Amino acid sequence: MNAIGTIAQSRWASFKRAWIITRREVRDTGRDWRLMIPIALLTLVFPALMQFTAHITQNWVRRWGGEIVGERIIPFLLMIVGFFPISFSLVIALETFVGEKERHSLEPLLATPLTNGELYWGKTLAAMIPPVCASYLGLAVYLLGLFFSLGWKPPLQLLIQVVLLTTAEALVMVSGAVVISSQTTSVRAANILASFIIIPMTLLVQGESIIMFWANYGVLWWILAALIAIDMVLVRMGIRIFDREELLGQDIDQLNIKKAGAYLIGFFLKPPQAVLNPSSGAAPFTLARVYRRDLPRILKRSLTPIGVASVVQVIAFIVGWAYATQYPLPEGTIVLNVAEDAFENIPDVGFLPSFDVWSIMFHNLRVLALEALLGLFSFGTIALVLLMIPTAIIGFFAGQAPLMGASPWLFLGTFILPHGIVELPAAVIATGLAVRLGASIISPPPGLSLSQGVLLALADFIKVLVFLVLPLLIVAAMLEVWLTPWIVIQVW
Repeated sequence: MNAIGTIAQSRWASFKRAWIITRREVRDTGRDWRLMIPIALLTLVFPALMQFTAHITQNWVRRWGGEIVGERIIPFLLMIVGFFPISFSLVIALETFVGEKERHSLEPLLATPLTNGELYWGKTLAAMIPPVCASYLGLAVYLLGLFFSLGWKPPLQLLIQVVLLTTAEALVMVSGAVVISSQTTSVRAANILASFIIIPMTLLVQGESIIMFWANYGVLWWILAALIAIDMVLVRMGIRIFDREELLGQDIDQLNIKKAGAYLIGFFLKPPQAVLNPSSGAAPFTLARVYRRDLPRILKRSLTPIGVASVVQVIAFIVGWAYATQYPLPEGTIVLNVAEDAFENIPDVGFLPSFDVWSIMFHNLRVLALEALLGLFSFGTIALVLLMIPTAIIGFFAGQAPLMGASPWLFLGTFILPHGIVELPAAVIATGLAVRLGASIISPPPGLSLSQGVLLALADFIKVLVFLVLPLLIVAAMLEVWLTPWIVIQVW
């Protein structure tokens, strides 16, 4: 008990020291009219505007028998009212370190006896408190206006979900922005990198709006759980990589395309161990070295994101199977008796490739490249989502097979396994490297700058894509065109 009490006292003392930074930052934010006026407008004027919009919409839809639309738009506007004020937390957080460095006020702060963790938490809380309080006040203004004008009261579950989602989203944006601010050396660079935060958050709000209109509020709990998990990862990562000495020693960022290209080519040609440890020497670039040394080292370095991609794929399959039992297709929708010319007369639906080796291979390659591009703008999360979609579809149709009197394992063994045994591992490996590429934005390797960490992850992704994933995709496309149809025809 004494040990627990000592730890608690130590944590409380650490929090009080961090709170000193928080009070200072909040006080400075309150004095900045450029921030406070927009926050005040979003807190008082914007909720009133949304209340007016809800009132007008209710009256308009009643004229055309669309009452359900009016009922669904009120919770949607509630979510928007809560989200808009916390968007300013991103602006405040981006200023936390890099802004003070440009104003030459950072050195005295970093010279204090506070630990790195106390500095981090003090800055993070200071960036969160004003926008989150403004968000709560805006929600109150919006709900009071609706109550007195329309007599509408939100369900308790929905209100709790909106408040918790707003808080979790603010912490995601703040923790990510604080990491960016501590890893960049100019406000301009920090603002550019902020797109890697605001784009996924915007996509998340769009997804939440669809859920609001469907009134399937139970899904919001899963989104909240995912946000909390992301918060824990970002906060832990921010504390781990924050280093005051490195922050003071960084030079101002300069956009140098030629230098970035040279780094990318160098990372691609060098052995992986020579990048982080130049004294290890650099063997000449050969195919033998790539397959014997480079690829195993890169895969070993990427084991964690590849493992995450594997777990996500399994979860997506299970979710797809579960939805198959919950939403069975009408009888006769799935026809498992395949004629011999079934694979020769596949209809052109526009977004699917032609049924030949090169079309399928290039289609899969484009999807994996798109994963890397979108993953770069979302810390790798969108790459995981794009992997989950086809896997969930496979799980859904496998789950439908028993409802149609067929074995799901026979379905998987004939339609999926012949080419999937090669294609699925290739997709998981490429997705894992895409996740690592996205995560490199906020977690560069030790000894490398932010830009160098991104270029190293990009070089590794390209090397694995060219020398490992691409050959696997070619083999998988051959199996899908030549072997899978033959097996299906023989079995079914």
